Parts: sequence; structure tokens; C-alpha cells
Amino acid sequence: MDLKEVMAINMRRLRHDRDLTQEELAARADISMRYAGSIERARVSASVSVLGRIAAALDVDPCELIKPPRR
Repeated sequence: MDLKEVMAINMRRLRHDRDLTQEELAARADISMRYAGSIERARVSASVSVLGRIAAALDVDPCELIKPPRR
């Protein structure tokens, strides 16, 4: 699993844990909803600055977004 897929899985899980829609998360992170959706589907890679904004919007350490899932 590549880092793009890991981030997609973690972003979706953390967003659902907080009962946020993609639109709400995108607004909090100051990115477009379309971009947020593309990151969640692992179609695009987020830059480090966007990773930081998404982490802040989810109130987590940025490492939580790129930590591989437990097996």
C-alpha cells in the first residue's frame, strides 16, 4: 500500500470519527471539496502544507494521517 492510499484511508476514518462531511473538512482545511474527495480516493497526493491543514482541521498530529494501518 503506498502512502497516498494510507493517507486516504486514515483521512476518511478520522473524518468519519468526527462526523464531518467532506465539505465540512474541506472548509476547515481551506481546500476545495473536490480536492478533499480526490485525496480520500487516493487519486492525488496532498502536499506537506495541505497535509498539515487537514491534520489541523481534524485536530490530529499530521503523523496520524500517514501512519500505516495496523494489521
